[in-house]
Amino acid sequence: QVQLVESGGGSVQAGGSLRLSCVASGFSFKDFDMTWSRQAPGGKERELVGYVSKSGVSTIIADSVKGRFTISRDNAKNTVYLQMHSLKPEDTALYSCKTRWGFSDYWGQGTQVTVSS
Repeated sequence: QVQLVESGGGSVQAGGSLRLSCVASGFSFKDFDMTWSRQAPGGKERELVGYVSKSGVSTIIADSVKGRFTISRDNAKNTVYLQMHSLKPEDTALYSCKTRWGFSDYWGQGTQVTVSS
């Protein structure tokens, strides 16, 4: 059974940093690309924040967070990370990791990040 469990969220002041973790189980983690997405409060659409290839060599970061966020993974620990620096109030959202297996997307429950000004 595919399981993704995020952690590391919290409340921080603007300018602060957080590192989110997503621990995977139930599948061969090293064989799957991973992504981080976020959904801001108020019914806004989910936004893709970062992508990392199965090997970790290739990464893509959304323009909205480029230069502040980095995505990485540790296949030995079955974990994907999202390092966030210089956080802004507009980064407030529920952050979730995801993988795709065949035609199915698997999401974690998310971890809340709240940035106050």
